[in-house]
Amino acid sequence: MASLWQAVTGAGPLADDYAGVEFWLNPERTGWLTKQGEYIKTWRRRWFVLKQGKLFWFKDSYVTRISKPRGVIPVGNCLTVKGAEDVLNKQFAFELSTSRETMYFIADSDKEKEEWINSIGRSIVQHSRSVTDNEVVDYDSKR
Repeated sequence: MASLWQAVTGAGPLADDYAGVEFWLNPERTGWLTKQGEYIKTWRRRWFVLKQGKLFWFKDSYVTRISKPRGVIPVGNCLTVKGAEDVLNKQFAFELSTSRETMYFIADSDKEKEEWINSIGRSIVQHSRSVTDNEVVDYDSKR
C-alpha cells in the first residue's frame, strides 16, 4: 500500500529503503536506462546506480549525498535478470523479476544491456538470502 501511495503522491522511496547505502560514492555500476513505470506504463529515461545490493534510479546523473532516489529495488529479492527483447519487441531490453513482479528496462546498446545483466546478476548472487548454518537441519543427530 505504501508504494501505491508513493505512486499517487509522487513521493520517492522511504529513507529506510536505502538507509546506510552511500549511493553517491563508488557505486558498482551507473548509467542511463529507460524504465517502464510501475503503475502508469510509460517509458522514462532514468539514471541508475547499483550499490550494495540495491538498484537506485534518479531523474538526472548528478547524484550527491542530498539526492533523493526516485525508486530503489533491493536486488537480493530478485530471482532473475535476463534479456527481454522478445517479450517487449524492443532492442536492448532486459527484465528483472521477483516472485511477485517483473520490471522492464532498455539499455542504449547491446554491450550496455549485457553489462547491466552481468552486474545485476552478480549482485543478486551476492545479496540474496542464503541458507545459514543455523537453518540446516541435521537429521542424523536427532536419533
